[in-house]
Amino acid sequence: MADRELVVLGTASQAPTRERNHNGYVLRWDGDAVLFDPGEGTQRQLVLAGVPPRALGRICITHFHGDHCLGLPGMLMRLALDGGRLPVPVHYPASGQAYFERLRDASAGQEWVPVEAHPTNGRATVDCGHFALRAVPLRHRVDTLGWRIDEPDGRRMLPARLAAAGVEGAAIGRLQRDGELVLDGRRVRLEDVSAPRRGQSVAVVMDTSWCDEALELAAGVDLLVCESTFLAADQQLATAYGHLTAREAGRLAALAGARRLVLTHFSRRYPDLRPFADEAGAEFDDVVVATDLARIPVPERRPEGSDPAQLAAAPVSNPRKPPARS
Repeated sequence: MADRELVVLGTASQAPTRERNHNGYVLRWDGDAVLFDPGEGTQRQLVLAGVPPRALGRICITHFHGDHCLGLPGMLMRLALDGGRLPVPVHYPASGQAYFERLRDASAGQEWVPVEAHPTNGRATVDCGHFALRAVPLRHRVDTLGWRIDEPDGRRMLPARLAAAGVEGAAIGRLQRDGELVLDGRRVRLEDVSAPRRGQSVAVVMDTSWCDEALELAAGVDLLVCESTFLAADQQLATAYGHLTAREAGRLAALAGARRLVLTHFSRRYPDLRPFADEAGAEFDDVVVATDLARIPVPERRPEGSDPAQLAAAPVSNPRKPPARS
C-alpha cells in the first residue's frame, strides 16, 4: 500500500449506477487522510475500500449539489462512533452555509458531534502542518471550490556527504532542525550535506466549465483528479450544465503541466468508459480512468533538476473561451 495514494470511493455524477457509487475520494498522505466530496454511500464504500473512517483527518466539499455532499451527515456520526479526529474539520464554500447547517444537524444525535467548520470565501490557504490546503473558486452553476494540497519543499540528506562530514546519529536530526552544527571545531551546514527536495502536490477539480482557475489549480501537480462528465460529442451539454469533457480534462492536464490525470464523475449515459481514456489520451499521456474502489498512487517525486515551479508560475493561455454561466 502506497503512503500517498488516491482511494476512489465513487465515480458517478448526478445519479449512481450498478457499477458507480456517488462521488467520494480519499487522499492518503503519509499518516493523514483527507475525504473529498462524501456523496451518498460513502460509509459503505469506505468499508469496501478497507479505509477506516477514524483515519480521516478532515473533510473537503467542493459544492453543495447532492452527489457531492449527501453522505456528510453519516460521516460525521461515523467518525464520532469510531473514535476519529474530533472536532471534525469540514471545509466548504461559505455561500452554502445554510446547506451545511442542514447536513450538520440532519438527524437526532448529530448535535453532540463536535465539528470544526471552515466556511471558505474565494481563494484561501490553510496550513495543515505537513501540507497546505488551498481553495480556488471554479465555474459551475453553484459556487464551487477546487482544492489543492501542496507539500512544502524540503531537503534530501545525502549519506555520502554526511559520512564525509562525520555527521551521524542524533547529530543528523540537530542539523536538520538548526540548519548547521559544529563538530570538532568544524562548521557543517545543512546545504553542504543535502540536496533540494521538491514538495509533491495534488489537485481536485470537480464540477466546472473550462476556466483559468482550473488551470491555476492544476499547475504542475503530481496528481490531477478531474471531473469528465461528458464526452466531446456532448460538448453542448457539458457547456450548458457547467462541466468538462474528457478531451477538455486531458487538455487541462497537458497545459497545466500535470504528471498524472485521473478522470472521474461520469454521466450515467455512458456505460462504456473506454472512450474517455481515448479522448483524454489524445491530449495527455498519463491518464487513469477511475473505477470505484481503485487505489491510484501519487507518482514518485520528480527527478532532481526538474522545475515544476516554473509551470505553476507561468501564465497559461485559455484554449477555449469559457461559456457564459447558465
